[in-house]
Amino acid sequence: MSIADTQSQAEQLLRRSGILPVVTADSVDEARKLSAALLKGGLTAIELTLRTPAALDALVALKKELPGIAVGMGTVLTVEQMEKCIELGADFLVTPGTPPELADALAKAPIPVVPGGATPTEFLSLMARGFRVCKLFPATAVGGITMLKGLAGPLADLRICPTGGITEDTAAEFLSQPNVVCVGGSWMVPKNWLKAGEWDKVEASAAKAAGIVASVRAR
Repeated sequence: MSIADTQSQAEQLLRRSGILPVVTADSVDEARKLSAALLKGGLTAIELTLRTPAALDALVALKKELPGIAVGMGTVLTVEQMEKCIELGADFLVTPGTPPELADALAKAPIPVVPGGATPTEFLSLMARGFRVCKLFPATAVGGITMLKGLAGPLADLRICPTGGITEDTAAEFLSQPNVVCVGGSWMVPKNWLKAGEWDKVEASAAKAAGIVASVRAR
């Protein structure tokens, strides 16, 4: 499968999702319960970060037990991590930044990839490798809406998933930008809710997020 094919799949997956919860789970059970709550609320994909020892086991469990949710593995920093996530069945991959060696390997990945960048130069480098769907990170720190508008002219073919600092209150404005296919965020999975097992709050927040997507798309 060519990078054009996997990038097309990435765009379709992100556009279908609209809002991508960025999930950091301390245990497989936590990942299972919060993902189920997000799915019940109407969000169909997650970015499960590789920031905890439980992440890879959680990937395996979610792929087996929650077929309705697309599991993307995030915070992919090395080629070795990329290969392991693909081996364990990740639906897609996300990086916070993409140095050349990693970018070269990701360009050959058999699954959709959303590589991260923060500057026009980084995005041009990724586009030269065939990427057309990228993550802007950390979105608000590097200019937010102003940056997205600035990129839209010279990089007209680039589709972006901004992540980092976006909240429930600002998600709609980000999602309304013509070059944005999806918005990443963690406001629907705050640590205090997860520690308290308040899955009803996660579900309700996910439902509000799904509502934001529906509202923006209906305009």
